[in-house]
Amino acid sequence: MRRNRRITALAAAAATALGAAALALGPADLALAEDGCSVDYTVVSSWGSGFQANVAITAGEAVNGWDLEWTFPSGTAVTSAWNVSWSQSGTAFTGSDVGWNGTIAAGQTRQVFGFIGSGSTADPTGISINGDLCDGQVDPTDPPTTDDPTDPPGGPVSIMPLGDSITGSPGCWRGNLWQLLDQAGHDVDFVGSLSQACNPAGSDPDHEGHGGFLVTQSVNNGSVEGWLEQNTPDVLLLHFATNDVWSSIPPATILAAYTTIVADLRERNPDAVVLVAKLIPLAPSNCADCPQRTIDFNAQIPAWAAAHTTAQSPIVVVDQHTGWVPSVDTYDGVHPDEDGYVKLAANWFAALDPILDAS
Repeated sequence: MRRNRRITALAAAAATALGAAALALGPADLALAEDGCSVDYTVVSSWGSGFQANVAITAGEAVNGWDLEWTFPSGTAVTSAWNVSWSQSGTAFTGSDVGWNGTIAAGQTRQVFGFIGSGSTADPTGISINGDLCDGQVDPTDPPTTDDPTDPPGGPVSIMPLGDSITGSPGCWRGNLWQLLDQAGHDVDFVGSLSQACNPAGSDPDHEGHGGFLVTQSVNNGSVEGWLEQNTPDVLLLHFATNDVWSSIPPATILAAYTTIVADLRERNPDAVVLVAKLIPLAPSNCADCPQRTIDFNAQIPAWAAAHTTAQSPIVVVDQHTGWVPSVDTYDGVHPDEDGYVKLAANWFAALDPILDAS
C-alpha cells in the first residue's frame, strides 16, 4: 500500500471536508481549562440537509452526573438525539446524562451522546459542563504533521466498490460514478478482483460487487479479508447487506460484519476512508416484509458509523435510500435500472467530491 502525502492526507481531507474533525476543548494533548472542563464535539458526517455529531467529555476531576450547555450558530437545530436528555430554545442547547453515562473518572474520556442536526456544521460556542465554561479552543483543521513537504504527490486514489449485485452484475452505477469523478478532474483508480465494463465506454471496470453474496457470510468465510488484502483501497464504498436483509438476518449481526470489514481495512491502510450506504429500498414482489426490514437496518447505520469513525479513518454515511422509487429506479423492485444508476452515482459523488477536492 503506497504511503505519500496525498493518500495519508485523505482521511484528514475527509474530516475537514465533511466535518469529521473534532472541536477539542482541552483533551489530553491540550491544556485543560482551569476547572478541568473538556469537551470534544465531532461532526462525523454531513449531507445536503443536515449532519450527525458525537459529543465526548474528558473529566479533569471525577464527574458523577453532567449537565452540558452551548450556543449553536444561528439556524442550527437538533432533530433527534440518543443517550441524552436534551432541550433547545433558539440557539441555546442543553443536555444531561441519562444515568448510566453520567459517571466519568478523573482523566477519562467518554463519548456520552450523539445527535442528528440541521443547519450549520460550524462549532458551537460557550460550551460548559455543570456550569463551568470550557476554555482553550484550538483550530481542529490544523493538526500536526510529520510529512516531508518535499515529498512528491502520489498517484491516483484507489476506490473499492464493495457489495453484492447492486454493486456488481447487474449493478453498473460505477460507470456513471467514474464519469462524474473524471469530469471533475479527480485522479482515481477503481480496484477489485472483478472486472465488468459499464457505460460510458472507457470507465474503470474493476470492483468487488458479488451477486447473491451476503456480507455476513463473506466476512465469516474470509472472502472480504482476502479482497482487501489483494487490493487495499484508499476509499471503500460499502453497499453490502441487501441479501442479508432479505434473509432476515438481524441488523446487529450485519453491523458486526461491517465492524470486521472496517478493522480488516484499517489493519492494511490506517488512513482509509469508508463511505457506508443506507441501502436502497428493497421491495421484491415475494417479500412483503423486506421494505420495512431495510428501513429498520438503515436506521441503525448512523449510530454504528458514529461509534466506529475516527479522525484518522472517518466513516461517512451516504443516504442511498431517500428519494429512491423502486417502480422507477429498479426493474424488479431490487436491482437498479438506468435511472437507479444515475441516482446511486450522484449520491456517491456528492460524498466523494469534497473529500477528493480537499486531498
